[in-house]
Amino acid sequence: MKTLAALLFCLVLGSAGVRGADAPPGSPNRFKEAISAFEAEDAKTPPAPGGVLFTGSSSIRRWTTLAEDFPGVRTINRGFGGSYLSDCVHYFDRIVPAHRPRLVVLFAGTNDLNGGRTPEEVAGSFRAFCNKLHTALPEAKILYISIGLAPSRWKIADKMALTNALIAAHCAADPRRKFVDLNPHTLSGDGEPRPELYVADRLHLNAAGYAIWRKHLAPHLAE
Repeated sequence: MKTLAALLFCLVLGSAGVRGADAPPGSPNRFKEAISAFEAEDAKTPPAPGGVLFTGSSSIRRWTTLAEDFPGVRTINRGFGGSYLSDCVHYFDRIVPAHRPRLVVLFAGTNDLNGGRTPEEVAGSFRAFCNKLHTALPEAKILYISIGLAPSRWKIADKMALTNALIAAHCAADPRRKFVDLNPHTLSGDGEPRPELYVADRLHLNAAGYAIWRKHLAPHLAE
């Protein structure tokens, strides 16, 4: 029964994680089924405090090996595919506080930029997320994974770089916030994306790409 329940949970996330059938593009309501599934899972298995909560867009949702990749660290995956950083702000109260994490790992923002939002708007969403975290859980820390300069989004590389710079500056102002730039490890010596780190869509990481993330994030999760 547990296996069947887990399968149904994943199917709900897979179908609702992109867009709810009755929600227009850009509306946070397109994720209402995915968020409700998270809440149902939390109600069935009440979360223990003090873990590391991963949230954000599909690169987090697709990271299905968190437990194996970070042994000894209690991780929880609350990524919902296709989400904007603004969606993470919108659903913060329904995703984060119940877990009382010691650390939140956030990867989001590339979809916002690809959808037409400006670097300043995305950085504003990050500030809003931090404000919510600092208010709800003053002792908790946040680690922001840099927006990845993926091959399929190379046309907006300048916007992604500016957004990363704005978010890094905000992180530098508070020791509870940390910006981790993984782009130097996923770009070639010529500063171009390394296609061998991505699946066929040229946006999402493959196992080799996640291995790089794991290597460079692990020391921060142990702190």
